[in-house]
Order: sequence, then C-alpha cells, then structure tokens
Amino acid sequence: MSQEINIGTVDEIEAIKRKNLPLTDAFRSIVLENRPLIDVRAQVEFEKGAFPGAVNLPLMTDEERHLIGIRYKEAGNAAAVSLGKQLVGPHKQERVEAWADFVNAHPDAWLYCFRGGQRSQIAQAWLEEAGVTLPRLKGGYKAFRHFLMTESERISGEADTLIISGRTGTGKTLLIHRLENAVDLEGIANHRGSSFGRHITPQPSQINFEDRLAYALIRHEAAHHRHLVIEHESHNVGRVYIPKPVYDNFLEGGLIILTATLDERVEITFDEYVTHALEEYRQMFAEQPERHWFDDANSGIDRIKRRLGDERFRQIKQLFAGAFAEQLSSGETEQHKPWIRMLLRDYYDPMYDYQIAKSPVPVLFRGNADEVIDYVRSREDRR
Repeated sequence: MSQEINIGTVDEIEAIKRKNLPLTDAFRSIVLENRPLIDVRAQVEFEKGAFPGAVNLPLMTDEERHLIGIRYKEAGNAAAVSLGKQLVGPHKQERVEAWADFVNAHPDAWLYCFRGGQRSQIAQAWLEEAGVTLPRLKGGYKAFRHFLMTESERISGEADTLIISGRTGTGKTLLIHRLENAVDLEGIANHRGSSFGRHITPQPSQINFEDRLAYALIRHEAAHHRHLVIEHESHNVGRVYIPKPVYDNFLEGGLIILTATLDERVEITFDEYVTHALEEYRQMFAEQPERHWFDDANSGIDRIKRRLGDERFRQIKQLFAGAFAEQLSSGETEQHKPWIRMLLRDYYDPMYDYQIAKSPVPVLFRGNADEVIDYVRSREDRR
C-alpha cells in the first residue's frame, strides 16, 4: 500500500497547510551534503527501499497503518480518521520526542513521507509545536527517487566511461580503489561479482542499490572528473542489477584490459577469497567460522558444476576438501592455491576470453596495474 493514510480531519490538514512550514526540492544538495533524512513512512515501506543517510522514525507502525487502511476500505475516510486518532494519538509525544532527538543530533536533517503529503505534514507540524522547525521534501520519497533515477541515466549517458576489464584475479577491484575518478559498483552492491562473490552481510535491496549508485554518480559528476572509471560487470552484480538504461550507457565507453600473470592472479584470488574471507567469517561467527566459510565456498563450486563439467568439478571438489582438511589440522591455508589455480586456468579464463572476443566495446589499452594507473591518470590530466 502506498497511498497516504489520513489521521487528521480535513480542517486539521488545512490548518497545517496554512502554517506554510518549510518545503524543499533541493534534492541534489541532499546527496552532495550527505544530508540526514527522517523517513516517517511505516517500517514495511522503509525496508523495501530508503535513501542513504535516512533513519526510519515512522508516524505510524506497520500494524497501525494496516488497521487504518482496512478501516478506510471498509467504512470510508471519516472512520479511518477516527481510528487513526485513536491508535496514533496516544503515542504522539513519544514519536515527537524521537524526531526531536534525531534533529538535535543532526540539525541539518530533513523529513519525508511517500508523496510529501499528510504524514510528513503532520510530523512537521507536531515538531513545530514542540519548537523544532525543519523542512520536508516536496513530493516526498517518490519525487526524490525520480530525481535520482533520472540523474543516473543522464550522468551515465554523458560520462566518458573507462571500463576496467581483465581475467578473474587480476585485481580489478584493488585497482578501482586506487583511482580517484572511479565508482566501485561491487562495493555499492556488496558483492564481488562472481559465483564466490557473496559477502556475509546481505546485499542491499534493488531499490537501495539503485539509490546508492545514483548518489555515487552525482558525487562523481560534482567532482568534475573527466572520466568515469568502473569495473567491467555483467548486468547483474549478485542478485541486484544495474538499471538497463544506465548499463547500456556504461557500455558506450572503452575497455582497459588489466593483465597479470597466473601466479599473481592466484595470490590475489587467494588473499580475497581465502585470507580476507576467513577474517570476515571469524568476526561474524563465534563458533566454527571456518566451517561456515567452507560450506559457503563449497556451495559456490556447486553452483558452477554444469559449466565445469563432471571431471573438473570432481577434481576441484577433491582439492578443496583436501585443502580444508589440512587447514583444520594444521591451520595452514596454502593448500587452497592448487584448486584456485585450476579454477582460474580451466574455468574462468576460457569463459572470459570467449566473452571479451565477442564484446563490441573497443579496447583502448592493455597493461599491468601500474601501467593502467598511469594510462588512466594521463587521460584524466589531458586538457
């Protein structure tokens, strides 16, 4: 349900409107100033999607909103208003105090509801009665969200995009982090972009991913970089996807192929998917973190069984199980490198080479990490 639910009479709402409390549509400033926001929608709405920096301090709980919505459908507006006052009225003080506490800690906060209508107007008026004045978003969540999606498409279409590609394990994400003019798509998606790319913490919702991407693109444009550097991704990054117009715009750029030896790639992959991953699991799980890591990595191998083929699948599973047994007995993890090498050489490399051969995106440059850094910075410095 996305309609605004009335908990005030027509006369009360009109009185609130006559107060002429501050209203703003300075959406770009929210992004560039990293402005905190109070979202007064119900929790169920917030969880479907909310803006970076927003905190959910609802005017109505999920249950209150649900009950008022049922009463509206069954008995009309007047009955819904009566129930709204009955349910929400007794909690007015505690909700105003929660909003005021947040504003005291974040004096530059603004607030919003779904369409900038009655819920945010009521919250704004109640805060005003308590001596706290703050703006609400004109058009609410819906208008700001539209702004972000429109800007994502515009900026990605106007940007001169450089796409960092390369075989698995070349360190593309490491390189992205060394460049001031890059946007880290995998970081925004909280996923490493492969069958083994899941982090312990969940990915954002699709809506939140799109909003975070929009924030990153708006800030990138505001920094006046000549180029937008991104990592070569498929349409999906884990379970979230780059909006098609934005993705199509990205592919209008040029490819930069990052190269590395197989030994270097084994080390980079080992560091990321074994050493650093195990550290994450040890921080997350008090008991048997290694077993949790093994189970998740083992599931990653299972997901690509069909593409590996029976024989390679069996060999890699045996190597992985043997390496894990050695890890449990001695604490050593070096034995994971043979199955990583096999996976890179026999699975990822042929797949990447096939995909890059048929890619319509032109290749601008090939080189190792330092050479690519120099090339990208030299292009950025040209005037």
